[in-house]
Amino acid sequence: MTAQGTTTFSNPVKEKIAAGGVALGLGVRMSRSAEIARIARATGHDFLFIDVQHSLFGLETIGHIAQAAIALGIAPLARVRCVGDQDVQALLDNGVTGIVYPDVNTAEEARQAVAAVRFGPLGRRSVTGGYPYFDFRGVPPKEALPAVDAATLLVCMIETPEGVANVEAIAATPGIDVIHIGMNDLLTNMGKPGQYQDPELQAAVDKVLAACRANRIAFGCGGNRDPKAQAAIIRRGAQFLTTQTDIGLLSAGAGAWTSGIREALES
Repeated sequence: MTAQGTTTFSNPVKEKIAAGGVALGLGVRMSRSAEIARIARATGHDFLFIDVQHSLFGLETIGHIAQAAIALGIAPLARVRCVGDQDVQALLDNGVTGIVYPDVNTAEEARQAVAAVRFGPLGRRSVTGGYPYFDFRGVPPKEALPAVDAATLLVCMIETPEGVANVEAIAATPGIDVIHIGMNDLLTNMGKPGQYQDPELQAAVDKVLAACRANRIAFGCGGNRDPKAQAAIIRRGAQFLTTQTDIGLLSAGAGAWTSGIREALES
């Protein structure tokens, strides 16, 4: 992502979205070392979705994974705990190239998210020096800050009926790159957990997608782990998609293997 000796670097997710493509992310809940970035690259993923909201991560661990990922051309994103999470600054200053905010329900919360992630005058992110994206070289702020900001992805998740109702105002907030539906939480908050084909959910998808298109930002989706369903939502317009978590992939692969042994023994 970084060209040696320059102040230019890129975020592969932002590049793919800008080109009209689809960025695929690997959910990280269990892995605690840089190997997961190499696995992501080897398996055709564009980004890591480091799930701070639902897992126990130390900041140093996230920093190590993130710095390995950017060196490999994989975008390290962190889903933080909430709008207002106090660790956002440290994550961004130490290698994370994108923040995913869960449960964004209002335009005011969207503005709060932008304020934490974007430098002034749009936001209030504090300035430091020695960014890892430039191999910790001293780069003048007038060069470093626009490059860092341009490569930083800001994702707001819609996970409640309130968020769906306010999505037009949320999507119109300057500084947001992706509006991402969290299907499982949205369905649960609708009182319909796991009902992916429910008409109310499908109407919500249409509304969020329309708001994204109206504001020229990307539509993202996660929750339904069926590959055919994921392909269908991409055809519908999703450009930002989480495929599966490391725990889910390991469990599914290990279960399929032992089942295969037992089936072979029975035959």
